[in-house]
Amino acid sequence: MTDTSEILRIAARGDGVTADGRYFPLTAPGDRVAVDGSIIPGPHHAPPACSHYPECGGCQLQHLDEESFARFVTERVVNALSGQQLALPEVMPAHISPPNSRRRASLRAERRGKKVLIGFNAGQSHRIVDMADCAILHPALFALIAPLRRLLGPMLREKRAGGVKMTLTDQGVDLLLDGIEADGLAAAESLSRFAEDHGLARLSLDDGYGPQTRWEPEPVTVTLGGVAVSVPHDAFLQATQDGEAALIAAVRDAIGDAPTAADLFSGLGTFALSVVEGQGRKVYAAEAARDAAFALKGAVGRVQALVFVEHRDLYRRPLTTAELDRFGAIILDPPRAGAEEQVKALSSSKAPRIAYVSCNPATFARDAKTLIAGGYRLDWVRPVGQFRWSTHVELAAAFTR
Repeated sequence: MTDTSEILRIAARGDGVTADGRYFPLTAPGDRVAVDGSIIPGPHHAPPACSHYPECGGCQLQHLDEESFARFVTERVVNALSGQQLALPEVMPAHISPPNSRRRASLRAERRGKKVLIGFNAGQSHRIVDMADCAILHPALFALIAPLRRLLGPMLREKRAGGVKMTLTDQGVDLLLDGIEADGLAAAESLSRFAEDHGLARLSLDDGYGPQTRWEPEPVTVTLGGVAVSVPHDAFLQATQDGEAALIAAVRDAIGDAPTAADLFSGLGTFALSVVEGQGRKVYAAEAARDAAFALKGAVGRVQALVFVEHRDLYRRPLTTAELDRFGAIILDPPRAGAEEQVKALSSSKAPRIAYVSCNPATFARDAKTLIAGGYRLDWVRPVGQFRWSTHVELAAAFTR
C-alpha cells in the first residue's frame, strides 16, 4: 500500500516510528498511517484497559498488546546498550508485571466546589484526571479512592492540590497526605475514624515540615527475604511484588554461590535480606537514606541475620577498590542517575561477580561500558516492566570477571 506508512517500532517516549523517521503518538507496531494522518490499527493495536486512557498520565502504552509492549521493554534496554557501542549479551525474555499489581502510588487531590478530584495528572500537565477506574493500582489502593474524596472534601482548599501517597504493607495500606488542613478536634476525629474504618496500617500528614503519624495501631512493616522490616514514611519499595520477585531471582542467579556480597544502595534490604536468607552468606549493605539504613539495621538485629549495615552515602564516599576486593559479589541498585563514581572504583576491583539492577537503561549502559572497559564481561540482561503500560523500564544484569 503506497498511500500509507507502517509503524515499525515504539520510541523511548512511546510514539510509533515509521521507516522514514516520522513519529506518531498512540500507535502500535503494524499500524498504518494514511496520507491525511489518520491511523489504521494493525494486529498489535489493543483496546485500552482503562476508561481514562490516553488522557491520564499514569499510562502511556495501553494501546499496545502484550507482545509489542514486551518488545518495547526489551528494545529500551537493547537500544541503550547499542547506543554505547556495546556488544549485546544474552537478552532474556522481558518480565512484565500483571495489571492491578502496583502496590505504591503517588496521586494528586484537588477540591473544585463540592467535588474532590483524585488521580494521576494528565500527560505533560498539572491537571488531575479524576479516577473512576484504574488498570494498574492494586485493588487495596483503588478501594480507598472514593472514601478519600469524602474525607478530603472539608480539608482541601479550593483549587489547591494536595498529595495522596499509598503503599501496601504487611498490615495494610500506609497512607500519607500532604497539602491538607486537618486542624482541630473534628478533623482529628475524622482522620482516626477513616483510618479505623478502612483498616489502614498507618495514616500520616505532611504539613511541609515532614510526615507526622496520626494513626498506627501497630508498627508498619514490609517483609523482605522473610524478615519484617519497619517502613519509614515514604520509603522506597519496588513498584510490584511480582516485579520485586523477578529482580530478586535475577540477582540470585547473577551472584551465584558467592560466600560474601556487598549490597550497595541497599534501601530497606530488598536484595540483602533475600540473598542472605537460608544461605549462610555474609552480606554488607550500604544505604545513604538514614531512616532506611536504621530500619534495616533494626530488622537484622532482631533476627540475627548475617548482614552488616552501614549508613553511607555512596555518591560522596563510594567504596574503594580495596574495600570492594573483599567481596565475592557486588549488588548494585542505584537511583536513576546510576552509580558513576562507584562503578569507576568497581571497574578496577577484583570482585568476580556483579549483579546490577537499574531503573534507567541509559545510565546502566553508561556504567556497563565502564565496567567492560575495566575487564568485566556482561553475561546477560533481563528487562523488567514493573510499570505496566509505562515508558519506565527496569532491568537486572550479570557481570563476571
